[in-house]
Amino acid sequence: MNRRLLLLAPLGLAAIGGVSFYAMLRGMKRGTFDPRGIPSQMLDKPLPDFDLPGFNRADVLKNARPILINFFASWCAPCIDEAPILLKLRQAHVPLWGIAYKDKHEATDAFLVRQGNPFAHLAHDDAGTVGIEWGITGVPETFLVDAAGIVRWHFAGPLPPEAADALATRFTS
Repeated sequence: MNRRLLLLAPLGLAAIGGVSFYAMLRGMKRGTFDPRGIPSQMLDKPLPDFDLPGFNRADVLKNARPILINFFASWCAPCIDEAPILLKLRQAHVPLWGIAYKDKHEATDAFLVRQGNPFAHLAHDDAGTVGIEWGITGVPETFLVDAAGIVRWHFAGPLPPEAADALATRFTS
């Protein structure tokens, strides 16, 4: 009996995988599946208490207006792709603050010289603990924080141009 169950286990896993794949295809057909959609534990919650070299939670709240906070690193290839989009946001006067995640300060400085510095404020999360508190799954990741310090939007991965355009419009209107 146990041997039969062991033989059926791979079949059960294949069935679960097939059902999941079918659900993904249905979602893509309806336009409800977002392959980049990674839910954030921070949505509609207040910022965690953090204090980094560069800025802290109190500085974000003192700003008294919505801001974007972008986690990035010099060793991150997608961050290079995202750099021109972040510079466009800066040119559109979108308040953009950066957190260098698990990066050496010299490497961060060299990256910002090479790619351009879009950040009004820059902090360093050397140990990665703040990134963990924010629930990031990698870099780059961007969060929209409202004036009350509540996370209202999150994007995992490099910002696509259409997201940057929508954010620029939101901040200028």
